[in-house]
Amino acid sequence: MQKKEYEDDVLMLGGHPFHSRFILGSGKFSLSLIQTVMEYGGSEIATIALRRANADSKENILDFLPKNITLLPNTSGARNAEEAIRIARLSRELGCGDFVKVEIIHETKYLLPDNEDAGAAAIMPLGAPIGSNQGLRTKDFIRILIDEMKLPIIVDAGIGAPSQACEAMEMGAAAVMANTAVATAGDCAAMATAFRLAIEAGRLAYLSKLGRVLDKGAEASSPLTGFLQD
Repeated sequence: MQKKEYEDDVLMLGGHPFHSRFILGSGKFSLSLIQTVMEYGGSEIATIALRRANADSKENILDFLPKNITLLPNTSGARNAEEAIRIARLSRELGCGDFVKVEIIHETKYLLPDNEDAGAAAIMPLGAPIGSNQGLRTKDFIRILIDEMKLPIIVDAGIGAPSQACEAMEMGAAAVMANTAVATAGDCAAMATAFRLAIEAGRLAYLSKLGRVLDKGAEASSPLTGFLQD
């Protein structure tokens, strides 16, 4: 693959092209920090909760996000399809656009989603329990989705380190979403940058096609001939 082909590599969601494959959740950031983190992370998509986009509130998250960002409101709090549709419609009325991240949580212990594929533009499986920073605990399941599904697979929740985001991208994930890992870091802006670079590196490794892995034994990279004699 030539350099130009790498540069032309874009993520298509709902007919819209995106050059960044790092989706940032905004839920755990103070409003004053959101714009800085988004800019350092190079994200083009940000998830938001409807309650933080309340037009009647003194501080509306929409006033703090970069103006060119694509909003991905989630239906967090919905317990069934009817509630999810209501939240999605309210999000559109508040000016959050036409994208929506469907979340239907039918239990509150593990916060496991109960989403159905009904005309979705992407599938967003969990890497690990939400907010846990435990990494790719569902790696085998994610690999099956990548291999079997035609829709983009965006690893969502549980990613705790840039190296884990890189691994997900090397597997063939279309993008990675993170919030807690960046929001709880000592330096949020620097961590956002680290995630951006890791995701770019993982994507490039995937496009480059990783080298083969030996099941056993070793193979020298230099020929084992022509040794100097004692």
